[in-house]
Amino acid sequence: MKIVVIGAGMMGRAIAYDLEKYSNFETLTIADMNKKAIQNVKNFLKSNNINYEILDISKKNYAKKLFQKNDVVVSAIPYFFNFELTKIAIETKTHFLDLGGNNDVVNQQINLFNKAKKNNITVIPDCGLSPGLTSIITHDIVDDLDIIESVKIRVGGLPLEPKPPFNYQIVFSPNGLINEYVEEGIILENGKIKTKSSLTELEEIVFPEPFGKLEAFITSGGTSTLPFTYKDKIKYLDEKTIRYPGHCEKFKLLLEMGLGNNKPLKIGNKSIVPRDLLIELLLKNIPTTGEDVVLCKVIGKGMKNNEKIEVEYTIIDYFDKEHNITAMMRTTGYPVSILAQMIEQKIINKHGVFSNEEIVLPKLFFKDLEKRNINVNKEINKI
Repeated sequence: MKIVVIGAGMMGRAIAYDLEKYSNFETLTIADMNKKAIQNVKNFLKSNNINYEILDISKKNYAKKLFQKNDVVVSAIPYFFNFELTKIAIETKTHFLDLGGNNDVVNQQINLFNKAKKNNITVIPDCGLSPGLTSIITHDIVDDLDIIESVKIRVGGLPLEPKPPFNYQIVFSPNGLINEYVEEGIILENGKIKTKSSLTELEEIVFPEPFGKLEAFITSGGTSTLPFTYKDKIKYLDEKTIRYPGHCEKFKLLLEMGLGNNKPLKIGNKSIVPRDLLIELLLKNIPTTGEDVVLCKVIGKGMKNNEKIEVEYTIIDYFDKEHNITAMMRTTGYPVSILAQMIEQKIINKHGVFSNEEIVLPKLFFKDLEKRNINVNKEINKI
């Protein structure tokens, strides 16, 4: 089988690194329209076994030709391309995976289930950290407990050396970050699907030193399909993003002033999109490099064998100094690479459009993460 990764940014680099190290694909190609990004990947991977292509994804015919030459396509570009890429994948009968980022786009992809099944291909959106890795953990909770009262997902990428004013480091697309903060989060409450405003329901969460007390708050996208998949099995489910204390309040002010809007604003004779301005300001004023950490807790409560049980999954993953790969690259890029390899190995062999929790075997997935030194620590306690 042949595979192509579309996107030569941070996540594309991590996916390609993992595929080259662990997979048995006949060929591995990285495609991007930015020649500088392609050269950066070449310098990063230092491999003669990878093919590179310059690709303008907006030109459908070029994209179609690239898909036709490969058996599996992984999208590591912004979410708003994924629906069109899914349609091309179905047309060319190419398996397709992406990193997601938007509930509406994922719903559009799911509506193509019958067409994907008819053409014998597998499409899996949202294959990153959250949704993705945390969705598979939730699947494991559902497998383990007889009755599930609640599942609470808490996850975030943080700099090891935080700097004011936001104590944050840009570890993925700033457009995707704003999207998480602007759109509503989807939750389950009393078994019913509801929405909650992002940057609300601030809570304290504690991790081992040196992190200590942190904050967590509602954001969009992280639950993705989970509320729909498990509305008859989980009574309460939500997802919150972890940050250093004070981050939520400061970012909320910027968005309340309208800097997250996509509607152009006329200033004098010029028209400016506020979100574009905010993205530029973030990239200018917030670090994009440096050592980071990914912190994750998924806590499930329920009943097993007539006993009240709490099961807690914890991930603390650090920057890989040896290979210069951030924790966010590892925990976002490696999961989608693992899933692509499961398709290659025919471990995943169902056809259609599937969420992670529907099609991935958790225990097998966790073993693959362990090979990459991403450890999912699980504790079970009676309550």
